[in-house]
Amino acid sequence: MGPGGPAQGSEADAEELRRQMADLRDQLAGTPAEVVVANHAYGLFELAALHLSLETPQLTEARLAIDALGYLVEGLGDRLGEPASELATALAQLRMAFVQVQAAVQAATSPPPAQPDSPAPPES
Repeated sequence: MGPGGPAQGSEADAEELRRQMADLRDQLAGTPAEVVVANHAYGLFELAALHLSLETPQLTEARLAIDALGYLVEGLGDRLGEPASELATALAQLRMAFVQVQAAVQAATSPPPAQPDSPAPPES
């Protein structure tokens, strides 16, 4: 290939990608860890809510995301900084939603209770 061909473009693209990655590393290194961890916790919240809100809820997937969020929020507590109380409230709401969705799924998939063919005779 001559100058300016695909090989040169690939090298320039690779160099640009290395530069962007270095910039991202610098930005991440300058961000307090509590902010990064809290952002991941918010992501777990969204993941759990997504699995609960599907037409056919994915309870196993939701439970894993909720449990992971719980380990972060309850395990780290105030070390999460300012978002700690908001995340604790969000965790409680997710747990409540999980129980409600699970009950609805069970009700929808359980057979109806057996109905007697005729009323029981009165006792004398």
